[in-house]
Amino acid sequence: MTLPRSVENADVAGSVVLVRSDLNVPLEDGRVADDTRIRASLPTLRLLLDGGAKEVRVCSHLGRPKTEGDRATYSMEPVRAALAELIGDRRVTVLENTRFDPGETKNDPAFARELADGCDLYVDDAFGSAHRAHSSTVGVAGLLPAYAGLLLLAELKNLGTLLGDVERPFVIVSGGAKVEDKVAVLEHLGGRADEVLIGGKMAEDVRAENPFSFDVVLPADVVAASAFDAGAETRVTPFEELPDGWLGLDVGPATREDFAARIATARTVFWNGPMGVFEWPRFAEGTFAVARAVAENPGYTVVGGGDSVRAVAEAGVAERISWISTGGGASLELLEGRELPGVAAIPTED
Repeated sequence: MTLPRSVENADVAGSVVLVRSDLNVPLEDGRVADDTRIRASLPTLRLLLDGGAKEVRVCSHLGRPKTEGDRATYSMEPVRAALAELIGDRRVTVLENTRFDPGETKNDPAFARELADGCDLYVDDAFGSAHRAHSSTVGVAGLLPAYAGLLLLAELKNLGTLLGDVERPFVIVSGGAKVEDKVAVLEHLGGRADEVLIGGKMAEDVRAENPFSFDVVLPADVVAASAFDAGAETRVTPFEELPDGWLGLDVGPATREDFAARIATARTVFWNGPMGVFEWPRFAEGTFAVARAVAENPGYTVVGGGDSVRAVAEAGVAERISWISTGGGASLELLEGRELPGVAAIPTED
């Protein structure tokens, strides 16, 4: 994979730098509920400050504001306060939510010029938005000397490893609710894997009709529930013998043991998607079993997708994963083999 030029090679001394970060964080009662993405933006910001930047202007979207009434809900003020507390440098300013301007999602040149006005160079560190051709991800890159931030580069390098000559066996674990969300990435990546293990509601869809050009490993048993309810009656049944009207809300104990054994033999593992409705404790053990198995693997391990990332955190094993991707849709599109507009807009190293 050819990488875009790095901010580490930019001369920023005395410059005003526009940084596109991914500060799309959850808010509760007007405060930042989870500052993970803010903390992930800090290495690039500190690199710029240490390099002598005169001013660092940070821009990001927050939520999906649709109406004027949403402006108060999705104001960047809570993010601004959280970042100020973490970075402690008055040279850093946070611009207002880029999606307050309707031109942002249209890659409007006028809004791109507004963002770029007064800046000397641009750094894109928002991998999670790199699959969007927006004014703040693509438009400004055509107006200012553009560089890739440290987080964006790390995502490209680590996810790119899965597209290269990986150590084998290569095992993919996939789950979640909708098979159509994963077909493209699994077809592109799964054909290169030694085994593809599928759980969650996705497994039922694949059992009904396998959309892939390769064989997959499905659950042997499931934790069946009489209704989609946290307190529903449950029983462990063979996957092929799920009673009429019952729902498989987690993989069963035999499947957990089987999947863990297969993961243990791998030298490269990619996991995306839970094995069941892990938000409910009675149906969480399958997902946590996979999280622990991935963490115990001594090879190269990558976890992506909001639910899987949350699962490794709740299982207390996040520190033992080689790379945890927070790129969401951008991660999947990269692994599908598609070009990311926000990355393509940045020149490569000379």
